[in-house]
Amino acid sequence: MRPVYPFSAIVGQDEMKLGLLLAVIDPSIGGVLVFGDRGTGKSTAVRALAALLPQMKSVLGCRYHCDPAANGAMCSECQERARQGRLKTQPVPVPVVDLPLGASEDRVVGALDLERALAQGVKAFEPGLLARANRGFLYIDEVNLLEDHLVDLLLDVAASGENVVEREGLSIRHPARFVLIGTGNPEEGELRPQLLDRFGMSVEVTTPNELELRVEVIRRRDAFERDTRGFLQKWKSADDQLRRKVVAAKSRLNSVEITDAAREWAAKLCMSLGADGLRGELTLIRAARALAAFDRKTKVDNTHLRRVASPALRHRLRRDPLDEAGSTTRVERATADLFGP
Repeated sequence: MRPVYPFSAIVGQDEMKLGLLLAVIDPSIGGVLVFGDRGTGKSTAVRALAALLPQMKSVLGCRYHCDPAANGAMCSECQERARQGRLKTQPVPVPVVDLPLGASEDRVVGALDLERALAQGVKAFEPGLLARANRGFLYIDEVNLLEDHLVDLLLDVAASGENVVEREGLSIRHPARFVLIGTGNPEEGELRPQLLDRFGMSVEVTTPNELELRVEVIRRRDAFERDTRGFLQKWKSADDQLRRKVVAAKSRLNSVEITDAAREWAAKLCMSLGADGLRGELTLIRAARALAAFDRKTKVDNTHLRRVASPALRHRLRRDPLDEAGSTTRVERATADLFGP
């Protein structure tokens, strides 16, 4: 397997790294959209995240790696095993599945297993990318170039958490709960509003302007390519420490208190920005709670809300013809008005 650049060794891009980590701590945040210039480490960060994640417990032999603790969200085969007391478990890596732009619908949702159909005359289901991504991450590079029919398909599955395949005499229903991670370059086109709204957070990455940062990026990348094994060993301790911190944050997430004051701050911020719907408030609260858990805090305060406000809200704002400021500037201005400079 090709070596993966360590997550801890990525220079700068703090907002992107934090957004990805918060999505791991609380998948209900709803995914991360990473937009920015080419060559700024977007794909590197996503692949590094996959190597950072701890293993998860899965039903042994399940094609959808169902969660043995989630009876209501298991596939029919695992539910039958559970009824018969034959449910065995195994640790498996958290899946991070690439969805290529040119993928066919059959490859994404799954289709009839032609080999078994021709050889044995059996109608069997060949799971697709959505099945492989269940309980993990579905990664789409250049997500703004994704074909419309795949966007519609993803919207349906993301809303229901279930993939339904009815074709060629097959009728299959299986869990497909995943965190959507998309990367893209804004110069190559915008996302459809429906898909944009499905991302919990939108983070921006930029080419570093500081000389020291640029030199450090070059130094580390060159060291990784010249002595990969030595570089990975050097950063192993930092990655292990970050992994333990993420696991601890996940375990304490439900015990983090969200006060009524924090809910009011979130609602006031979204109202002042004119954000549509209530998804902004929900995402803001979830991201702030995940950040508080990551920071080993027992309750959410306005410090956490301020840090996640831009990624949680910048992609939910309507264009204001009377305000030429970018969405990030508008969010920062609103947080300063609400919480003080």
